[in-house]
Amino acid sequence: MVPRSATTTKYAFRIRTRDGLVVDHLMIHGRDVADAERKLTQMYRHCEVLECRPQAPAGAKAGAAPSFEDVIALVSK
Repeated sequence: MVPRSATTTKYAFRIRTRDGLVVDHLMIHGRDVADAERKLTQMYRHCEVLECRPQAPAGAKAGAAPSFEDVIALVSK
């Protein structure tokens, strides 16, 4: 089994619900933006997507796998 983080990206959405309420910081995993948006619209039918940003994992270096020391630092917190 492949870990979720290896095949998906977390996306931060800002939406307006069908009732007009603005919801910030909805975090959804997806293989790409379209997949994450599909999952979002399953939960929030008829919403309007105001913003979508891919999120890098906290403390992650772009494009680099975490080192052994990074993993130990996370576990020891």
